[in-house]
Amino acid sequence: MTDAAPKGALWTPRNRAVSVGMALLVTLVAFENLGVNTAMPRMVAELRGEALYSWPFTVFLVTSLIANVLAGRLCDTRGPAFGLYTGVALFLVGLVVAGTASSMWTLLAGRALQGFGGGTLAIAIYVMIAYVYPERSQPAAFGLLSTAWVLPSLVGPVAAGLLTEHVSWRWVFLGLVPLALLGAVLLFPAVRRLPEPQEAQPGKRGLVVAALAAAAGISALTWAAEHPSVGTVLLGVAGLVVLAPALLRLLPKGTLLARPGLPVTVLARGLLAGAFTAIEVYVTLTLTAIHGYTPVAAGLPLTIGALAWSTGALLPARNVDVPRIVFVRWGLVLLAVGAVGMVVVAATWGWGWFAFVAWSVAGMGMGLAYSSLSVLTLRLSAPHEQGANAASLQVSERVFSALLVGAGGVLLNLLATPEHPSSAMVVLDIAMAGVALLGVFLVRPGRVAD
Repeated sequence: MTDAAPKGALWTPRNRAVSVGMALLVTLVAFENLGVNTAMPRMVAELRGEALYSWPFTVFLVTSLIANVLAGRLCDTRGPAFGLYTGVALFLVGLVVAGTASSMWTLLAGRALQGFGGGTLAIAIYVMIAYVYPERSQPAAFGLLSTAWVLPSLVGPVAAGLLTEHVSWRWVFLGLVPLALLGAVLLFPAVRRLPEPQEAQPGKRGLVVAALAAAAGISALTWAAEHPSVGTVLLGVAGLVVLAPALLRLLPKGTLLARPGLPVTVLARGLLAGAFTAIEVYVTLTLTAIHGYTPVAAGLPLTIGALAWSTGALLPARNVDVPRIVFVRWGLVLLAVGAVGMVVVAATWGWGWFAFVAWSVAGMGMGLAYSSLSVLTLRLSAPHEQGANAASLQVSERVFSALLVGAGGVLLNLLATPEHPSSAMVVLDIAMAGVALLGVFLVRPGRVAD
């Protein structure tokens, strides 16, 4: 990569098709993400799956984890094009399965397929940025991914809420099928122009087994915690036994010890995304169950938060000479502030409208920190390790998100119910503020090269 990138390199004749195709795919995933969060209370109730409320999110995350690892090696050996089309196909099938589900288990199967597809797409797009854009243009490329959330943020939650109220939650999934097909068609000219992959170096052995073990371990721990009994205690112990060594294999050496450089960067991504996701999946439940909001109204804070994310991402993209660590630390601080603000929303004495304020602050923090961690990871990666390190970044995100979302489910079962979730959500929000502040402590000058 050269540092002599022309201004506006994303829209040169050579790169324009890649930029458009990449943004379109992210738009598709964004519509699904925001729509599912909005419609989840209604779909779970209709399928009588209240006891499994967190599992559509958990299943998506653990299957994404497996896909991240597979796609990382695939992109290092074959380039990102194959991963892009595989991801789109799996995601599309998952939309159909979830949209036609007649039981909670079928819904979970559809979410699993969406996780495989989304996890593959995430790595393929990441590696495509490394292939195509000069280093000084990479912050702008990651900023473009955040900008691709603007339209879904404006339309997605409201559309999902209206569909859920007046038609059916099923169209939150099925309505995206044509968009997935259009994305695949429009992306073809872009991927044809991608450069050939460099000769792959030998990668770590046993990564696929480790990914499967990590997914099984997370699932076992989550299930055991949500269904406490003598038998599930043993299941939880078994899950921990397989998860710990799997993570040591999947993540850069020293990640769980927060060692300087790439390890702490990868860990910070997990803490950031995990804390944000753990609160986000319960925002609509909090507003509908505690404050009586309709699905449409309850989805609006997600719109505001996503718009704030996109706005926040513009600052790192336009200030390429400011150290990325500055944006990461400020992003984590704002996420902690937003999490504390959600306590006011979750309390029975609190104000539902304050979710618009709190979640916009949290979204701004994500915009500052999320893409900055991606840029830092690219800068710390050799060309033949870009796919593997992108996978590590995503694995950290998926693992912490799954564990912390699962923690929310545990709190919901132990301290409250989906109909009266206040006490559980207050504890969760405070805990996630603590996770974000831990990230601020770990990511400090001298520990992350920029």
